[in-house]
Amino acid sequence: MSDERSAGPTPPRPPTNDELARLLREIGDLLEVKGELVFKTAAYHRAAEAVAASPLDVAAAYLAGTPPRLPGVGEAISRKLDELARTGRLDFLDRLRAEVPRSLLELLELPGVGPKTVRLLHETLGISTLEELRRAAEAGTLRTLRGMSERTEASILDGIRRLAASRGRLLLGRAEAIVDELVATLRTVPGVVSVVPAGSFRRRRESIGDLDLLAETTDPAALVTRFTTLPGVEAVLGAGSHKAAIRLRDGPQVDLMVMPPGEAGTYLIHFTGSKEHNVRLRGRARDRGWSLSEKGFLRLGRDGEPAAGPDGAPPELRTFPTEAAAYAFLDLPWIEPELREDRGEVEAALEGALPRLVEPGDLRGDLHVHTDASDGLDPLERVAEAARARGHAYVAITDHSVSLAVARGLDAGRVAAQRAAIDALNDRFATEAAAGAAPFRLLHGCELEIRADGSLDHPDDVLAAFDLVVASLHVARTQPRERLTERLLGAIAHPHVDVIAHPAGRMIGTRDELDLDWEAVFLAAARTGTVLEVNGSDARLDLADQRARRAVELGCTLSIASDAHRVAELDALRWGVAQARRGWVGPGSVLNARPLDELLAWLAGKPARAAATAGGRARDAGAGGGAGA
Repeated sequence: MSDERSAGPTPPRPPTNDELARLLREIGDLLEVKGELVFKTAAYHRAAEAVAASPLDVAAAYLAGTPPRLPGVGEAISRKLDELARTGRLDFLDRLRAEVPRSLLELLELPGVGPKTVRLLHETLGISTLEELRRAAEAGTLRTLRGMSERTEASILDGIRRLAASRGRLLLGRAEAIVDELVATLRTVPGVVSVVPAGSFRRRRESIGDLDLLAETTDPAALVTRFTTLPGVEAVLGAGSHKAAIRLRDGPQVDLMVMPPGEAGTYLIHFTGSKEHNVRLRGRARDRGWSLSEKGFLRLGRDGEPAAGPDGAPPELRTFPTEAAAYAFLDLPWIEPELREDRGEVEAALEGALPRLVEPGDLRGDLHVHTDASDGLDPLERVAEAARARGHAYVAITDHSVSLAVARGLDAGRVAAQRAAIDALNDRFATEAAAGAAPFRLLHGCELEIRADGSLDHPDDVLAAFDLVVASLHVARTQPRERLTERLLGAIAHPHVDVIAHPAGRMIGTRDELDLDWEAVFLAAARTGTVLEVNGSDARLDLADQRARRAVELGCTLSIASDAHRVAELDALRWGVAQARRGWVGPGSVLNARPLDELLAWLAGKPARAAATAGGRARDAGAGGGAGA
């Protein structure tokens, strides 16, 4: 047997792309708090995005002596990546951490608190932590500083409360990554027939607390043992013969429930929830003489207690292999998991009125995508090819307009140059389609800023030449409700505005939504034909599900968009679809469920455009072939 001690210390594991990106972001944040020039801090944030999005193993490439060329990674940052790849640490970052308390970075998570404010709080009042900031705000100390007021203190206290409430909750993308890794590992355990997610993740709630897994297995003990000894387990919260709970390191609590093979139907219903939906089902079962639990339907006697079988046999227990069979036992059709919130789905099921919900395969394209012309990461052609590879028939390129300087918005000259590049690519795609490739077309659009005074970034002649105009409101968000609503209604009524992007302007758990008169917004959008977006970014999911439902009830058309800023984010369409499904939205209400020719015809006939000429439409309709997917 060899002496392992003679082998020397184990070399550090090369950091993953995500770990490298996290360290680069931390450098950028620390430099911001120190007060370094904006271009320096922005360089590290851009490099972090490039590393996170790279399809290559960046550390492995550096170790092999072939460092990849990454957008935004110059010589200085490349040297730091090389040091991180080879040693797992970085002297420059260690020095920054010694100079700037890391707790200050927590303060940057508060809405409206930027690096200058953090530096002022630290240098003037010695505030280094969220708790110190909370005490200072409650004591009224902050208002003694220049530029701060009682209103500032109230806003900071509200932000601290919201941040505390959001911590420990996961966005859908992060939850999915954890679930996928756990499921892939547990499926390899001998005796396992299936492992599936349940709970709020299966219902696709906007944010997720604990994760729930259901497993069919012939060897529950082996599965529980494997689950509680996974490498990422920080603590075992409970372990029994048929269930266990763990807390992951830097992650959520995960509950595992084990079920016998062939009896998954009621287990899936019970552990998917919601609680309110299950209460409705249990009431229906009891009315029919049965008690419903995860284990199945137990026959009840006239006294409402479990009824013993003949000759003292145990009460009859009915189990089912599928959810559909369990629902059918209650004379109900299968109800989609996204609908199980007790919002009328049981009544609709009884009436045969459950909607046909939109599915990912219904979408023909994406109507909100960014490139490196503004604040995206990837160049135009790469975005187009990534969309084609995903089976899209069209994609609208919607880079920001000129006044959003932080996003490098395009002025009229850059708009013209981008249009020429799009036209050239569309000529190529048309030639390839003629040779047998699937038809594909880029639409030239923009994300048009609604300014603080309600005016729009581009003049009408520039807007008329776009194929699609997506308007959004990013600035002056704290205006009174009447003014914010007036600005949005002005954009909705404009003849050249086609879509309102992320209408509430929210970021889940971190940024409040706009205070709008939603009924007025929905009625105006229905009247003018202006589309309201369901943004698929898992940090936005905007419109909220019940607003999407109400909008459709009032006659609005929706779009489902990725708002991708790098090619990997094109897949965010699936989260937009999930949000629309939670809002009872069917494909007939979704603009980009239409083939290209129908999309263009619909845009040309938009009611608010009846008196205007859509200059971009004629050019589009005659070029590149109109067939959709």
